[in-house]
Amino acid sequence: MNVREKVSLLPHSPGVYRFLNSEGEVIYVGKAKDLHRRVSQYFRPPESLDRKTRVMVGKICDMMFAVVETEQDALLLENNLIKKLQPRYNILLKDSKTYPWIVVKKEPYPRVMLTRHLAKDGSRYFGPYSNASYAHAMLELIAQLYPLRTCKMRLADDAIAAGKFKVCLNAHLGRCSAPCVGRISRDDYDAMISAVETLLAGGARGLIRENREKMADAAARLDYEHAQVYKERAMLLERHYSKSAIVNQTMSDTDVFSIVSEGQEHFCNFLRIREGCVVQSFNMELEARIEEPQEEVLAAFMAEMISKFGALSKEVVVPFAPGGEFTGVEVTVPQKGNKMELLRLSQKNAGALKVEKYRHEEKVNPDEYNMRVMEALKRDLGMQDLPHHIECFDNSNIQGTNPVASCVVFRECRPSKKDYRHFNIKTVVGANDYASMKEVVNRRYSRLLAEGEPLPQLIVIDGGRGQLHFAMEALHELGIADKVCAVGLAKRLEEIIRPGDPYPLFLDKNSTSLKVLMQIRDEAHRFGITHHRNLRSKSQIGSQLAEIPGVGEATAARLLTRFKSVKRIKEASLNDLEEVVGKKVAANVYDYFNEGNR
Repeated sequence: MNVREKVSLLPHSPGVYRFLNSEGEVIYVGKAKDLHRRVSQYFRPPESLDRKTRVMVGKICDMMFAVVETEQDALLLENNLIKKLQPRYNILLKDSKTYPWIVVKKEPYPRVMLTRHLAKDGSRYFGPYSNASYAHAMLELIAQLYPLRTCKMRLADDAIAAGKFKVCLNAHLGRCSAPCVGRISRDDYDAMISAVETLLAGGARGLIRENREKMADAAARLDYEHAQVYKERAMLLERHYSKSAIVNQTMSDTDVFSIVSEGQEHFCNFLRIREGCVVQSFNMELEARIEEPQEEVLAAFMAEMISKFGALSKEVVVPFAPGGEFTGVEVTVPQKGNKMELLRLSQKNAGALKVEKYRHEEKVNPDEYNMRVMEALKRDLGMQDLPHHIECFDNSNIQGTNPVASCVVFRECRPSKKDYRHFNIKTVVGANDYASMKEVVNRRYSRLLAEGEPLPQLIVIDGGRGQLHFAMEALHELGIADKVCAVGLAKRLEEIIRPGDPYPLFLDKNSTSLKVLMQIRDEAHRFGITHHRNLRSKSQIGSQLAEIPGVGEATAARLLTRFKSVKRIKEASLNDLEEVVGKKVAANVYDYFNEGNR
């Protein structure tokens, strides 16, 4: 029976399917609410599939499936199979780090410690913590609150009763309750461990209330020593959690998921809220091997968090509905309020993961990073070719004086400063940005065509629809409008204007494409402004010297060459001036700057 025949016999039930290649290797694992309908979609006409999916389908030689009760069961089974089999075309969970956990050991008088290795020994593990410093801070807080033992001795009751142990320095300093010599009962020690587990599970608010109540009760009994202990514990907890992100103390326990995507790379964040505090934050990168909808990527991330942290909270906040159903969970897509603020916080964390990865990649492997940027530009702008060569134009003038333009060139996403060009506007009178833009674009590409130089793949115009329209007129007149991609980048909202499209394109503020376009635009502006300031400075200097009788353009140039600035010309002696321009002109210059002082 061939694969298509097997597909036709699939049930209309939730389940998980596996595609195998000619060697019997599993190359893809997927889940479905309806197995028959979902798997059939892979065997549609090839033109309806993206390129990578067509390649995968071409390698399918066999199929296996498993029926489950619910869609959530299918999602969890899919997640487990992907981690076990590592299929070539599945979403890759980039989680190679060994994150720290806080473990409460299963032993007499348990220790609480940090570990990076999970063992099935009956101990309780809390985490993982994507921020190791936070895990260390929690251990420090626990040590301040509860005098637990840190030694590795096996504290059997008969050994303690026989007096085989001696107190350590920590016990003398009050940092250990010394169960080794019977200073604390097993029940009292277990009560401290229970409080630690409550704290690690996110029950800080309950512990604060409990310690406040015990403090009041001890004070009422005139037991001020114990009242002080409970007071200090409550204050330590309040001080620690005042640094946490407090959302709303009345908010129920909530899990928050967000995703920031760049092509087929997805950066995800998970927040866990307990009693109004963010008690857990976990980042993960996922890479889709074939084109996957964001809904499916989000569902895969949620399944991975279930496998790491256990069942979800009763309420889950997400940016959009995930590709799957989660039993007993209320999924919320917020539009405003505290939940929207939570989602923004989660998205900020996901965006930070993306920035951290790309910054590292830019330093370690700049060529690969630049290729990624060019691929992002090609995808986001709908280009035919990778933009290996980008040019950006900017106009500069102040109240119509000294109108100039600049052209900066980026090759392989790096500035090519030897190719930068300045343009003094020749045919336009006054401050007419539109006509000036048409002139410089025409001059730039007329020159390139005449010299047989290659054209850029992408032209960026600093400005809105008007500047882009006149730039396109110049490109049409030169017959190259269909050979290049040209866009405008307006400053106000950083919107991208495309020829013939009535609606601007808005890219995400964290988008790599938008950031590189802004970098190129800002560089063109800097280069143009510098040239414009130099022109204005020379113009002002020239006009001041031109007021002196007998000083023309050539004489002013000689003076500036010799003295470097008008200030030094003003300070020069008559003899020094005579050495440069002769007695008569020197006298005029000296009198002009020193009238009444001679």
